[in-house]
Amino acid sequence: MITVVGTGTGAPPPEDVLAGAELLVGGRRHLDAVPGADGVERVALGALGPALDTVARYVDEDRRVVVLASGDPGFFGIVRVLAERFGPERLRVLPGVSSVASAFARAGLTWDDAVVVSAHGRALRTAVNVCRAHPKVAVLTGPGAGPAELGAALARGSGTRVLLVASALGSADERVERVTPAQAAGRDWGPSVNVVLCLDGARARGPVRTVAGPAVGPAGWALQESAFTHRDSMITKFEVRALALARLGPRLGDLVWDVGAGSGSVAVECARLGAAVTAVEKTPDGIGRIRANAAAHGVDVHTVHGVAPDVLADLDDPDAVFVGGGGRELPAVVTACARRARRTVVVAVAAMDRVPAARDALTAAGLDCDGVLLQSSRLAPLPGDVSRLAAANPVFLLWGVRKPLERKGVVQ
Repeated sequence: MITVVGTGTGAPPPEDVLAGAELLVGGRRHLDAVPGADGVERVALGALGPALDTVARYVDEDRRVVVLASGDPGFFGIVRVLAERFGPERLRVLPGVSSVASAFARAGLTWDDAVVVSAHGRALRTAVNVCRAHPKVAVLTGPGAGPAELGAALARGSGTRVLLVASALGSADERVERVTPAQAAGRDWGPSVNVVLCLDGARARGPVRTVAGPAVGPAGWALQESAFTHRDSMITKFEVRALALARLGPRLGDLVWDVGAGSGSVAVECARLGAAVTAVEKTPDGIGRIRANAAAHGVDVHTVHGVAPDVLADLDDPDAVFVGGGGRELPAVVTACARRARRTVVVAVAAMDRVPAARDALTAAGLDCDGVLLQSSRLAPLPGDVSRLAAANPVFLLWGVRKPLERKGVVQ
């Protein structure tokens, strides 16, 4: 039997649990907190493989093993590895209070509506994108993915976000500091950070929830054009938007660009589906409409005022890109987006003359290209309580998908 003890935030392991242990496994600080005993072997966790091999030897001999871990070891902890190696039936897990629960308690906030993301041994970009998209996030940090790195990434267009950095929770040196992303980026935080809370002050106190975790996805998508403020019907129609969203596949942890965003209808819908979104628009009144539409739908869309492709250079690499509009600069815009996109680029084109150049730009960047001409007719009323079909302008929708082997650093 392997007993896994979560020490909580500073709590010592119970003495009766340690009694009779023949092998004690844990981090150096956990082992140092436990008095030595004759005949008890100790293994400090560093390289996980050799430690698990030692545990296996004791388990095969039916000898008692105790593993010490921080907080709740079943929450992004060692229980997963032990269960995969030895089977959950051989584990007795005694959880402590997790650092996430402790940090939210210190902040005086509930966390049933929080998203928890681990950057420990994982790509930081996923945590950054979750923080951009969601108003209440807990980030489990690690080497190279601490408050400074998180703050530096969020300082670019983080809006109203603040960071609560919780260090040495449960100890005499415990501290919880409230800083801006820029302030976090400029400090050396040391090794004692437990967790970072990223909060949007305007949205962090949400309604009463029934289901914990991120908000349930929207009940509908490809919304009617009337759901958005737009100018002279200059908006991606819902039929086109429906297929574009299906090809973009926006999800929590993704970053999506909406280039030539116009009213921002695609940007807002991607944000409603959980992605972090940057909308690029060259007109000042367009930027205002995008912000108004994002606010009306309760999502956060980062807006960039400028002309593509030049303005794209300073943006973080996206997972997916939607390109609207169709001026003479379209091939250069599609080329720039296709070179940067990690997964897919979707292009909406009204003028058929621009289709070959857009397709060539996608394929030249190494993407597998496909497309469709969308022609739809909507019901329109006629006198006498009857209807006719009113044809909408046809739109070419092209998409390029990066080959799976070329995708870099994808973390689920």
